[in-house]
Amino acid sequence: MPIRLTGLMSGMDTESLIQQLVEARQTKVDDAVKAQTKLSWKQDAWSELNTKLKSLQSKYLNNMRYVSSYSKRTTKVSNESAVSVITGENAVNGVQSLRVEQLAKTAYLTGAEVTKTGDATALSTLGELGFAGSGVINLTTNGKSVDINVTENTTISDFLTQVQDAGLNASFDAGNQRFFISAKESGEENDFSFTASNAGGASALKVLGLQVGWGKDEATKAEYEEYAGYYNAAGGDETATLALINKDGRIDREISSRTDSYLAQYKTLMSSYDEAQSKIDEINAKYTDTTLESVEFYSTRIDEINEQLESKKTELEEASDDTEREEIQAEIDALNEELEEVTTKKSDAQTLATQTETLNSLDDQIAEVKTYVDITSVDDGEGNMTYSAAATKKLTDEVEDSYWNKAVYAAAVKDDPSLIADTGATKIKGQDAIIYLNDAEFKGSDNVFEINGLTITALSETAAGETVTITTQDDVDGIYDMVKNFLSEYNSLINEMDKLYNAESASDYEPLTDEEKESLSESEIEKYENKIKDALLRHDSNLSSISSALKSIMASGVEVNGKQMYLSDFGIETLGYFEAADNEKNAYHIAGDPDDADSSSEADVLKSMISNDPDTVISFFSQLSRNLYSKMDSMSKSVDGYRSYGSFYDDKKMKSDYDDYTTKIAELEEQLADYEDKWYAKFAAMETALAKMQSNVNAVTSLLGG
Repeated sequence: MPIRLTGLMSGMDTESLIQQLVEARQTKVDDAVKAQTKLSWKQDAWSELNTKLKSLQSKYLNNMRYVSSYSKRTTKVSNESAVSVITGENAVNGVQSLRVEQLAKTAYLTGAEVTKTGDATALSTLGELGFAGSGVINLTTNGKSVDINVTENTTISDFLTQVQDAGLNASFDAGNQRFFISAKESGEENDFSFTASNAGGASALKVLGLQVGWGKDEATKAEYEEYAGYYNAAGGDETATLALINKDGRIDREISSRTDSYLAQYKTLMSSYDEAQSKIDEINAKYTDTTLESVEFYSTRIDEINEQLESKKTELEEASDDTEREEIQAEIDALNEELEEVTTKKSDAQTLATQTETLNSLDDQIAEVKTYVDITSVDDGEGNMTYSAAATKKLTDEVEDSYWNKAVYAAAVKDDPSLIADTGATKIKGQDAIIYLNDAEFKGSDNVFEINGLTITALSETAAGETVTITTQDDVDGIYDMVKNFLSEYNSLINEMDKLYNAESASDYEPLTDEEKESLSESEIEKYENKIKDALLRHDSNLSSISSALKSIMASGVEVNGKQMYLSDFGIETLGYFEAADNEKNAYHIAGDPDDADSSSEADVLKSMISNDPDTVISFFSQLSRNLYSKMDSMSKSVDGYRSYGSFYDDKKMKSDYDDYTTKIAELEEQLADYEDKWYAKFAAMETALAKMQSNVNAVTSLLGG
């Protein structure tokens, strides 16, 4: 760029002269920037309008075009504190009577405060709570019986784990020193009971604060009485007692269940065993030609190599010539290779040791499980497994002994209830909810019933002789609100489109340049620019096409049962030309709409028709919505190079034009800079020439003695 000299020699204001010369070309740049700015504002205006058009289409028309969207029913109840009702699609209109006999409850056992010197924690043992020896506690829940074996070394945490494994929620509150145990679900079949299978079990329940006194918990009392009954009926004979207990297959099911459980454990253990053995075999195969030392051996060698490496690195730094450095580097490389090899061997040795230890542990576990399910063969036809007689006998004996001991102790408790002295624990029995709908009884484990399209939730028991009335009918208000909300959205959109199309002209206004903005306040700038923005879509042909299409469909009506019907047939009309405000002449008003001051005083035709002839209303509005949706869908299809799918305006073309302006502005600015530089160069040359001329004049004057 030429040096920009001022008019030192000529005395001319060259800056002003040059700015005047380039001013015409600057106007071309400004015009392009203004045109791009207006295009950007127009893009924003169309984008905002496009969002509203798509909202009308997706939020309302997409649903209202389907008859199923109008299938609305509502249910009212005479006592909302007793029951709540949700109306489903398949609900039937009608009036029904309901009584809530009882609510569902979740079985809950709150233990008494445990006694211990100092507060008990999860790690406290039963011995620390005052228990000695061993005992068996039987937990019955969900039709299953589980023995919990405890000793004086059993911790509170151990006990909780066994209860949780049996399917209950269980926790110990150290702050209150109490157990809290509950069923995971409400209902009678989810009730549970803790009973002692021997004196040790009763003692354990006592120190845990979980023993409920005789008669205070029906489930516990019933459990004792049932097994005492078996014992007494059999005259105390073990074989006969077990036969009575097993009359419904209870013992057989328990044996089968435990067999399945042990078998699952066996399969899991064997899978782990095979995996460990595979890893051992893999490592042994890797070292068939050498001996794998211990982990300690390799750890020691790794330490030695690291020490040698540190020493060699010091030697390398102090080496006097290249030959010595090469020798030391070779030694370092060899040590690194050995370090890598030894590290790998240490890892393998560690894996071998760990997996060998795992195998030894698994051997013991597998041996224990096989005492219960020692598989001797598998039936190829059915896939049934045959177990060794010893394993079958061991499992059978354990299950039968458990039931026998329980029966023996239950009989003792029946004769002397003081054996299970009350600890202060409280128990809430699990029970089913019972309701009577039209005098038919329905029972459920929770308080929610789904009956013939209605979801009924019992909230409280009804008083003796009280009947709750349930009335299901067409949801007139729901259909009315759907139509009203659609028209509100449509009116808002069509009014805005009319306002944009009929806006005052702003042809004499152009976006301001930065220089022009400097003399105006922010509010003045905003007011000026809004004048332009408001008129961007004035007489826009695309806007006119969309608006006209929507208005035409709304005015055309549809055929219902062979008759052409219009919105006016449903009390929905536009206001008179002179009644409607500017740009609101195409908005529709619902007669009798309490929220519409222009039509609230008229008879509500729409709501009346929904009540008396819902099929006609649904048929009309579903077809009208379908026509509008289809038209809007066709107007927003993709046009290559012009518009994207879902766009009602030429968004692609506008984007392309905007990018063209960016290129054009850059080119004009470059041309302007070149033009300006050219004039600065010319004036600089003139100043230089004048300077030389003045120098020559001064020289001649000096020679002439001037």
